[in-house]
Amino acid sequence: MAMPADAQTNSTIVADYRARTPGSAALFERANKLFPSGITHDTRYLDPYPLYVQRGQGSRKWCADGHDYVDYFGGHGALLLGHSHPAVVEAVQRQMAIGTHLGASHELEVRWAELVTRLIPCAQKVRFTSSGTEASHMVLRLARAFTGKLKIVRFTGHFHGWHDQVVAGAVSHFDGGVPVGVLPSIVDLSIVMPTDDVAPTVKLLEERDDIAAVILEPSGASWGQVPLPPGFIQALRDATARRGVLLIFDEVITGFRWSSGGAQKALGITPDLSILAKIVAGGLPGGAVVGRRDILDLLDYAVTRAGKREKVGHQGTYNANPVSAAAAVAALEIVANTDACDRANATSARLRDAMRQVLVEEAVPWGVYGDASSFHIFANPNGVPVDPATFDPHKLGFKGLKGARDGALVGKIRMALMNEGIDVMPSPGGLVSSVHDGADVDRTAEGLRRAVRALKAEREIRGL
Repeated sequence: MAMPADAQTNSTIVADYRARTPGSAALFERANKLFPSGITHDTRYLDPYPLYVQRGQGSRKWCADGHDYVDYFGGHGALLLGHSHPAVVEAVQRQMAIGTHLGASHELEVRWAELVTRLIPCAQKVRFTSSGTEASHMVLRLARAFTGKLKIVRFTGHFHGWHDQVVAGAVSHFDGGVPVGVLPSIVDLSIVMPTDDVAPTVKLLEERDDIAAVILEPSGASWGQVPLPPGFIQALRDATARRGVLLIFDEVITGFRWSSGGAQKALGITPDLSILAKIVAGGLPGGAVVGRRDILDLLDYAVTRAGKREKVGHQGTYNANPVSAAAAVAALEIVANTDACDRANATSARLRDAMRQVLVEEAVPWGVYGDASSFHIFANPNGVPVDPATFDPHKLGFKGLKGARDGALVGKIRMALMNEGIDVMPSPGGLVSSVHDGADVDRTAEGLRRAVRALKAEREIRGL
């Protein structure tokens, strides 16, 4: 895929990326004949071509040309323990030799659910799925079935998977439009609210009687790219409890990362239901719906029969797949019995401080922020006044943060960092594992310093 004409290519950053990654370029040439845009996940899109990675170990990964990178993609957030953790590898290899799909119930799924219910405060019962998107779909079906109501309250920019019920207003169509291919009647069943102030949502809950549930990322949109105002979640918990509306936490990323019990444990606020994925399956495919027993019992044959209620149906060929279960049990036992979360959180705090100091020293009007084991880089696409030493994302809100994202600028930032051996997610930002260490922090800070100098040379630092 050629770069746009206006980007061809007096850019030293892009030229260096091409020179460094001919193996990725060759693989992309093959992929582009097979996949739309040559990719298998929208987040992996990068112009002129994405990085192709051959292996990962610990906090690092190696591309097709043999270069190593400090990895903050983290398996899209699934790898709290880093790449190829020995206990997870051993568990998966052992299970592969026993059976990959037994077409039956098995002990590992029981052990997996015991760990989930031990760790997650709201988890009285569990239903496993194959992905976070499937869990999102299931939790909304359960909420509607339990309450007998149809409307779901969501929030601008909060991502709950790619299915039709939650796509509008998550990554596009923030103005309320209908994404192509999605039925308008499905979009109409969601009420998408802003998060700058909780009062309008509380008022909505008080005035309407057709709302089944409120679902949100407890971190704020995109695992904290748009943080929630103080007191926002507690006000929602109080209002939903008063009105008999279910509160759902999307903990697909925050689960087992914000703390061993997720954001709900860290915040001390227990939702009625929660959805999990990524870390919950130890880095393999898997998700879960967890929550109150009386709600999950709508999936129970005996309970629904006794209560003369229609059972909520749920199939799924790979639900609680034995290989995923093996990885999950190995990973969650480490989460439960070690300080893995605390180590990742502490390293992330050091990393944010080090990156912030680079921005101060280089006089770059960007911001670095985040919570737990995450970090976000505000790259100031509109050139607003920013002091990196005192940057406060709350002052910008959704429109100034996620709503202001410039894809072309982010792509160049990512390539500048890749040229220095750093791979970040396209927010831009990243997720830190329990095995990242001081050497990774130092390398990342120095890589950021060289990257912003390269971006300055190409007049890509806006607001100077």
